[in-house]
This record gives sequence, C-alpha cells and structure tokens, in this order.
Amino acid sequence: MVTDPISDMLIQIKNAQLSKKEQVSIPFSKMKMSIADILKSSGFVADVEKKSKKMKNSEHDYIYITLKYGDGTILNNVKIVSKPSRRMYMKASEIRPVRSGYGLAILSTSRGIMTSENAKKEKLGGEILCEVW
Repeated sequence: MVTDPISDMLIQIKNAQLSKKEQVSIPFSKMKMSIADILKSSGFVADVEKKSKKMKNSEHDYIYITLKYGDGTILNNVKIVSKPSRRMYMKASEIRPVRSGYGLAILSTSRGIMTSENAKKEKLGGEILCEVW
C-alpha cells in the first residue's frame, strides 16, 4: 500500500530516468496530473498524457510521462519536502529560489498546485510538496 502517492510518483519518475526508460505510467489523480503538467511546462519531462487502460472487469486511468534526455539526465534529483508524517508550509515571503534558480519547488496553494515562482508572484503561501532540480 502506498501511503504517499505524490512521493511515489516522483520517485518512479526519478528511477525511470536513472534506468534510461523512455516512458513511465502512473495511476491517475488530479493532483498528480497537475504536478506532471508543471514538470512538463518547466522542461523536466518531454510529454504528459492521460490514457485509460482496461483491466479485467474495469477501466483505470493512467498518466503516461515521456521522459526527456539531453547529454545526461534532465531531472537530476527530487527532494520530497512535505510528507504525511510531517507537513511543511511556507508563507509567500519565505519562498526562496531552489538551487540558485536552477531548480523548482512545487507548492499546493489555495488556488491549486503551482511553482514557487508563481506562488510568490501571486503572494500565496502553501504546503511545499517537493523540490526538483
């Protein structure tokens, strides 16, 4: 049983990237799709799409993430900040650049999932889910 689906998703992406896989499939949820869209718009993954997969007697939705490679891996590391056992929150004034601007922090705010840059522009704080670089 997965206790933290967001952490599981990010670690699956990281492990697939390290093993040079072309694509990774993850069970669908709206929050996971929002995070995957942010990773795509920030250039960490090549493509994100939602597809249905037929199982024995039912149909389940999955997110298919196509990974992106350059000279090396594009997604070098992921740091899970907020965990089910320890939630981490930040005010808009406390938001700082990740890895001197080379990284990205993803926050869950009252207006949805967004990057730390967008949250700071809109003067919103929230739960910091992860940092990606």
